[in-house]
Amino acid sequence: MKPRRLFLLLFSLLPLTFTLARAEPHALVIQTDFGTKDGAVAAMKGVAFGVDPHLAIFDLSQENTPYDIWEGAYRLKQTAPYWPPGTVFISVIDPGVGTERASIVLQTKTGHYFVGPDNGTWTLVAEELGIAAVRRIDEKLNRRPGSEKSYTFHGRDIYAFTGARLASGTITFDQVGPLLEPKVISLPYEKPARAGDAVKGTIPMIDFHYGNVWSNIPDSLFNELKPAPGDKFLVVIFHDGKEAYRGIMPYVHTFGDVKEGEPLLYLNSLLNVAFALNMGSFSEKNHLSSGGNWTVRVEAVK
Repeated sequence: MKPRRLFLLLFSLLPLTFTLARAEPHALVIQTDFGTKDGAVAAMKGVAFGVDPHLAIFDLSQENTPYDIWEGAYRLKQTAPYWPPGTVFISVIDPGVGTERASIVLQTKTGHYFVGPDNGTWTLVAEELGIAAVRRIDEKLNRRPGSEKSYTFHGRDIYAFTGARLASGTITFDQVGPLLEPKVISLPYEKPARAGDAVKGTIPMIDFHYGNVWSNIPDSLFNELKPAPGDKFLVVIFHDGKEAYRGIMPYVHTFGDVKEGEPLLYLNSLLNVAFALNMGSFSEKNHLSSGGNWTVRVEAVK
């Protein structure tokens, strides 16, 4: 091959060589309880953009209930499995900001990464996706330069900076910081279980926009009761062990299977047992909420 042709061939391969040498970037997904009325979320995104202006940055939710770690944990469980491996999630619902709680990155067995405080936020994704490894963030290496005097905005100064560096491939997971024991702080709640002729579990979340009440009882467990569309079930909901609701409702496939204003039991989009009113708010009408201290028992009516 003539020297000129060889030079042109090698020159044409340079972009490919550069692409292969660079770590593949991944999405950065952010949730907070900050809201969007001020500049906090924009500041976090600005830090991430400063790390890599080509980084794909997405919102999970910025409207989580302030200080509600459980809600944040459930939002991650609800969404993370639908994102590809390598996605980096930042979650900042952090009432203990500036205290001794650890700042970590959790790597799950599915290849997802979760960046933020170890305060219970990772309870459900750790259970569902599995823990591969946990590293404590080395703040001497992975902290926004010039932020050392800031103690109350770790979302901007530590988590957005570290998460963006990890998602962009600027650092590897090994460079986050030292390995910790492969465990995270877990919030207490009642696991779904069979209880004789009934199934029981927790009310982890209210579908806020519509007022539907979601349980953590999966369809596989509910199916042990051999339900058929139209079968009636007794639903009893407890708050701190005290009965908060009792009612009988049919199991149906969708809301329109009952008359407007009537209650129903159905499987939600996560294939968990849920309760609703057709064209109404089941939670508001019955003064129900969610969290680890809200439980439910479902029993077939014979």
